[in-house]
Amino acid sequence: MVNKVKEAWAQGRAVVNGWLAIPSGFSAEVMAQSGFDSLTVDMQHGVQDYLSAVACFQGMQPHGVTPMVRVPWNEPGIIGKVLDAGAMGLICPMVNTAEQAAALVSACRYPPEGTRSFGPIRAGIYGEAGSYFDTANKDIAVLPMIETKQALDNLEAILDTPGVDGIYVGPSDLGLSLGLAPKLDREEPEVLKIYERLLKETGKRNQAVGIHNGSAPYAKRMIGMGFKLVTIMNDSGLMLTAARAAVATAKG
Repeated sequence: MVNKVKEAWAQGRAVVNGWLAIPSGFSAEVMAQSGFDSLTVDMQHGVQDYLSAVACFQGMQPHGVTPMVRVPWNEPGIIGKVLDAGAMGLICPMVNTAEQAAALVSACRYPPEGTRSFGPIRAGIYGEAGSYFDTANKDIAVLPMIETKQALDNLEAILDTPGVDGIYVGPSDLGLSLGLAPKLDREEPEVLKIYERLLKETGKRNQAVGIHNGSAPYAKRMIGMGFKLVTIMNDSGLMLTAARAAVATAKG
């Protein structure tokens, strides 16, 4: 059970991530054939629940993309369930302290490294646990989101938490926390300086930084800046953008 995202990071490569807000295995299947390295089911702000997340995993599985989830909150029940369903990466919102980061890691790791309960019903191939237990702790990527001023104040302590593989930037909430309007592709000098700080501190620790982007050109720019996981919009946003462009062309 190799996590191709973590493998890419170990080789110094960035990954391009898709974002699934639509609760549909068919939509996930389409996205999985689009060239993304990983796909993240958004259970926080997307229209996804647990069963639709499982359907999305089933839709993407034949196509070799790495399945990930953004959980709605730092709560061990839902974290354990999505990992049991087959998630190989876990993005968690609003992690603001080292204690919260430690709780996140604990929920993602089996004892003695954590407190995750054993029962990988789908991750272990439909009830046959096999070798899942042997590798799960090292294979699952744990990414707390950095999206508040409090998290920035506690950045070094969060990054020093054992088991944290990297961080994921939420530009909209980060902007709100700094008194700015919520948006994705930010150009404010103070925000870009924060991005540089995140890259510097994670670089010292051999950790990855991910970021959500509103456009492919900005995502490419972030890769050039040093980000190792870039998300381009989400499935509903990509569909709307393409549909608007097609209609505009047809109408002249």
